[in-house]
Amino acid sequence: MTLVSNLQVGPKIGNGHFGEVHSGTDDVHGPVAVKIFTKLPTETDADWQARKQGLLAEGKRLSRAEHANVLKVHALLESPTSDAVHLVMDYCPGGCLQKRFEAGPMPLADVRKYANHVTMGLAALHARNMIHRDIKPANILLNKHGAAQLGDFGLVTDNIIVGYASMQGYSDHLAFEIHQGSGTSVKTDIWALGMTIYRMIHGAEWYSRLPSPRHVVGKGGFATHLPFLPHVPKAWRTVLRTMMHDDTTARYQTANEALAAYSKLYTTPRWECDVTPHDVRWTCVHKKRKYFVVWEAAGSNVYNWSAWSEPVGKGNKRGWGSATGVNYDTAERNLTQLFAKIAS
Repeated sequence: MTLVSNLQVGPKIGNGHFGEVHSGTDDVHGPVAVKIFTKLPTETDADWQARKQGLLAEGKRLSRAEHANVLKVHALLESPTSDAVHLVMDYCPGGCLQKRFEAGPMPLADVRKYANHVTMGLAALHARNMIHRDIKPANILLNKHGAAQLGDFGLVTDNIIVGYASMQGYSDHLAFEIHQGSGTSVKTDIWALGMTIYRMIHGAEWYSRLPSPRHVVGKGGFATHLPFLPHVPKAWRTVLRTMMHDDTTARYQTANEALAAYSKLYTTPRWECDVTPHDVRWTCVHKKRKYFVVWEAAGSNVYNWSAWSEPVGKGNKRGWGSATGVNYDTAERNLTQLFAKIAS
């Protein structure tokens, strides 16, 4: 383990099911984050002792998981009174992607950048025979350079994954086979990463409209029926549906396979998207024109949409189409075709 000298634990900066996260400092690394694990209310003394020993052993492994896109673990220390374990990690001043997810859809260029970072980190963990088991926006942190790093990894075992997931809301990220009684694997990590990417593309408001994944993934066909915002290209949809395929043999078999798939995805035009309970609005600058698209809910399964462009410099406003009083499927199909046309 890396030396930690005179660790000072500061104020709480976050919560987790297994413990609180605090800011901290130590003489060797300066600012650090400290996750404090304590006995759960439902754990017996024997269970806590067994988990504590597992945490300490896992900490030794995590400290060797050196990669630019894996949050550096400096030490996992038992408290002098043996009633807590302290996980000492790099401090990431950029916070986590949960905040970006809650703010709304992220541009595809940003999503692909962070997906690349996370997938490279995940590949490094898998190469060390480690499974993450908890990939979600809240566990993707941005370091001082703006690079995404995987955190909170390897500290959840298959023995408690379902109960943990249920309490944390992470059950939205459990692959089909886990609902069928199988354990976690490289491929369940890939499934959870696919769900994470989907969430970053669409934002919290759109995601909240889905049937609760924890209740429907186990029935099969979840990825096939996922609704996408119309500006998301077909190739992106294919990649995400492959990552979340029910059949594990039809998924990308490794993180590197997923990484290769991202490299072929287009990220332009750079659409800025805002989703509200009543409408969706897009803007982008493309080929010296600024484009605007509005999709409004006008009633129960009744929608209006319109699109136009304006010159960045001199020129005329141009209409790109509109429709009123159409159903969801028609509006979604019209807009998907429109975005593909603008991108061509």
